Amino acid sequence: MSFRLRPARLSDLEHLYEMAKLTGGGFTNLPADRNALTAKLTRAVEAFDNTEDELVDEQFVLVLEDTKSGAVRGTCQLMTMVGQQWPFYSYRLNTLTQYSQELDRTVRTEMLNLVTDLEASSEVGGLFLHPNERAGGHGLLLARSRYLFIAMHRKRFADRVIAELRGIIDERGDSPFWDNVAGRFFGMSFNEADYFNAINGNQFIADLMPKHPVYVAMLAEEARKVIGVPHLSGRAAMRMLENEGFAYEGYVDIFDGGPTMTARTDQVTSVKDSVAAKVTKMDVGEGERAILATGTLSDFRSCYGARVLDKDGGIAIDAAAADTLDVSEGDTVWSVAR
Repeated sequence: MSFRLRPARLSDLEHLYEMAKLTGGGFTNLPADRNALTAKLTRAVEAFDNTEDELVDEQFVLVLEDTKSGAVRGTCQLMTMVGQQWPFYSYRLNTLTQYSQELDRTVRTEMLNLVTDLEASSEVGGLFLHPNERAGGHGLLLARSRYLFIAMHRKRFADRVIAELRGIIDERGDSPFWDNVAGRFFGMSFNEADYFNAINGNQFIADLMPKHPVYVAMLAEEARKVIGVPHLSGRAAMRMLENEGFAYEGYVDIFDGGPTMTARTDQVTSVKDSVAAKVTKMDVGEGERAILATGTLSDFRSCYGARVLDKDGGIAIDAAAADTLDVSEGDTVWSVAR
């Protein structure tokens, strides 16, 4: 089978809805709600149709398509500037050091502070792959194609990019972090709050969340031990982010305590190492394995392929990739080594 990424369309609604039902909760960017998904797709279509080369609050949605059957088997998203429609809240884990001269004792206390430090960053998120396709490097293709998209449309993205990873959720769908922190003030379960946030945004957090620091030592052990820890299904994603140059700097999600990773956009490996070149040949038998991408905005598409870069700034690719990307000699292809 041959897979490629392409921009999402309104006609992809049912595909996304069926995948959303498989996420298992805590996946705010892909709610199992047709109205919310329709709004998300409508906003994405508007972003792809906007040809102005400027940084504004937009959301792009890409889908992984089986080119043989036309089935959509995965999706990912890019948000250009978070915190514009409503505040982008995070907890920041900090340490307060105090010294008592009388006791000759130093005490270090960890605290969670409610912050909007990450406002106006770009965000990559919403990555979900159908359970039947979690082999063959499809998750890597989804993840890294986002960075090629950023490189190809650099002026549409901020100088910092973040990625939120889902936190620990137990077998009942409950979040130990939510139950011991924010849940105490909202009178709703984690699933209720998570769903409300996905559909209506998080202004209710601004309305009800206490603004004072939370002393970690006063939390139950079950909550303390999950702060900044990704869900089991997100550990591979965290390693991929670290390989791209992202780092965990103490920011955690206010709902489930999952880590938020940050990076300077131009230092992200797949942005920094991406190369744009004109296609010179389309019959490479063997070459360096790479992620290849072409097109602008609504014409964007990417796939795996083989490449050979020449000293004159050209690129030769394999015939299968040329067919999947629908490119000819003279077209521009962006690439990054797999």
